[in-house]
Amino acid sequence: MAVETAPQQGGSPESPADRPAGDGGSGGAPAPAGRPGWTTRRWLRVGVCSTLAVLAVLGAVGAWALARTASISDHLVGVRSPALVEAVRLENSLVNQETGVRGYGLTGRREFLEPYTQGVADERAAVARLRRLVGDEPAARADLDRVLDRAEAWQARVARPVVAAQGAEAGRVLEGAGGGKGPFDAVRTSLQEQQRHLTEERAGTSDDLADTRRLRNGVFTAIAAVILLVAALIFEGLRRGVTTPLERLGADARLVAQGHFTRPIAATGPADLRRLAGDVEAMRQRMVGQLEFSEKARTLLDEQAAELRRSNAELEQFAYVASHDLQEPLRKVASFCQLLQRRYGDGLDERAHQYIGFAVDGANRMQVLINDLLAFSRVGRVHNDHDTVDLEAVLEATLDTLSVPVEESGAEITHDPLPTVVGDRTQLGMLWQNLVSNAVKFRAPDRRPAVHVSAERDGDVWRFAVTDNGIGIGPEYTEKVFALFQRLHTREAYPGTGIGLAMCRKIVEFHGGTIAVDPEHEGGARVVFTLPATGADDSRTTVSAGTGRPAS
Repeated sequence: MAVETAPQQGGSPESPADRPAGDGGSGGAPAPAGRPGWTTRRWLRVGVCSTLAVLAVLGAVGAWALARTASISDHLVGVRSPALVEAVRLENSLVNQETGVRGYGLTGRREFLEPYTQGVADERAAVARLRRLVGDEPAARADLDRVLDRAEAWQARVARPVVAAQGAEAGRVLEGAGGGKGPFDAVRTSLQEQQRHLTEERAGTSDDLADTRRLRNGVFTAIAAVILLVAALIFEGLRRGVTTPLERLGADARLVAQGHFTRPIAATGPADLRRLAGDVEAMRQRMVGQLEFSEKARTLLDEQAAELRRSNAELEQFAYVASHDLQEPLRKVASFCQLLQRRYGDGLDERAHQYIGFAVDGANRMQVLINDLLAFSRVGRVHNDHDTVDLEAVLEATLDTLSVPVEESGAEITHDPLPTVVGDRTQLGMLWQNLVSNAVKFRAPDRRPAVHVSAERDGDVWRFAVTDNGIGIGPEYTEKVFALFQRLHTREAYPGTGIGLAMCRKIVEFHGGTIAVDPEHEGGARVVFTLPATGADDSRTTVSAGTGRPAS
């Protein structure tokens, strides 16, 4: 392998000898200014620890400020504002009561007491909520008790006597109480004092929240400033102690990446960077060795590819010979044996006739085996005309071809509506022929053969199944049956070459699908295979399953 060598003269990159001497005789970044003997790592450690200490203090203050802000905000939203709202609702409920009592007293009609009745219920609800909100605040509780005391005084003096009176008597009771204005004015005054106190407390809480937020913002600003300062210091330290040596190391590495594989990596800068440069140099040396190995492997691969091409050419030649030169002698053997039997049959005994039958049968089986092997070897090589294929039409043609064995066995063959796919029509016909003929051939002796071909869309593929009620395939043989020349029964019981399912797998995989025997199916065998779906119009497949075509 030719390895490019870096130019040594006339614009060549700076060599290690041309660089200024530094630590250990190699160019390095200048040490950071500071106390003698302090390394960059020590400066960074001290700086980081100091920064973390400051950030810890500021973080604690910030956390307290956040917690305080959340607490005040929750108190404002959950207590102060709701308490003021409930105080207003309490006032409205008492005003509604006073309105109902006054209306009843003036008219004597009971329907005017509806505001009073609703107001009493609203008062109870508002008082319950207020007690829950201000239960631990003595001043607010005292304001509420004052309102309730004056409201009770109004109830005892005015409201309840008027409500207890009937008809016009209610007006006289109200008039006797002076119209109830004085007692209810006292209620109004206590309500106004309560609302004023609650408003002042809410304003104070809002001021506390604003102060806490300002403190929080100040702390976070200080944290941001410290972070920026530390970032600037770290950036400068990294630039002086790390970036410059790394740039020199990167320049050497780029030269190697450009093809100067013999260019050594110079070790410069601090000790850790010199160790890194040493690792890169070791990697460069391993890369050179791997490139040499890859070149040898590529040469060997090219030789093997050429050998494979020669082997394929020989295989093509063998296929030609097998299809012509081998089958012709077999046909002659069978023909002359049959001629011999017809011409001299009267002079031959029974054993001679049996021997001639063996010879003819062997020649015929050899021809079938050769034809099956040729068909198997040609999958993916000879037939490769991919086009849109109507699988239903292909299956119909296959059933016509198999009409004789189907009629002899009395098989009933049905199928779902089948889609259109992209593939090789000849190979897909061979697929149907092998699967259907196997389903008919391996039938149970005690029942009429029944074969069903189903199809369903499963995402980007069509899933097909050929199901029969024959002798079935044991779970331990579900993979073995797809191997070449594998038979589960004797040739006398079920004739065949053991190539059919192997050819089916090769055809399906050539079309980008999968094929397998369903091991869970009982009462026969089910072979399931998939083919990629196409964008063709498959509207026929929306017809309900089971409307297939019976065998003729």
